[in-house]
Formats: sequence, structure tokens, C-alpha cells
Amino acid sequence: MSIIHQADPANRARLRWRARRGLLENDLILTRFLDANEVTMTDDDVDAFSRLMELSDNELMDLLLVRKEPDGLLDLPQVHALLARIRVA
Repeated sequence: MSIIHQADPANRARLRWRARRGLLENDLILTRFLDANEVTMTDDDVDAFSRLMELSDNELMDLLLVRKEPDGLLDLPQVHALLARIRVA
């Protein structure tokens, strides 16, 4: 069972900082998602989000716009679930 990770304001600030991207489109999508969901994100959500933040801007954009699906180390249930939520945010 996952617990709420985002009760700590410092953790939320770090998550937001990592969401800052070079591509404005990525930045807007991620900011909109965090505005609506950051307080309720679980540890699984935060782990999936952190994995996505390791990608280049172009790789991330392809996933966010459903040009491709996660593969390799990103092909995890929590990554797929989080992407689905971000895509509709």
C-alpha cells in the first residue's frame, strides 16, 4: 500500500523543480498536472514521475503526446498509470 509522499513541502518543491523543462509544452503539461495532483501523489506516483524526469525533453514529449509508449526500464505499471493521468490532466 502506498502512502502519501507529498505531505512534506520540501519534497513537493523538489518535485516541482524537477518538472521544469526546456520545452515549454512539457513544462505546461507537467505544471498543470502537478497543480491538480501533487498533494495526493503516492510514493509510486512520485517514483514514476522521477523516472520520467530522467528523460530528454523530446523523449518525454513523445510519451506525453502518445507518440510512443514507455519501454525498457520505463515499462512499469506505475509509469503507465501516471502517464495516463498526466495525458488527461
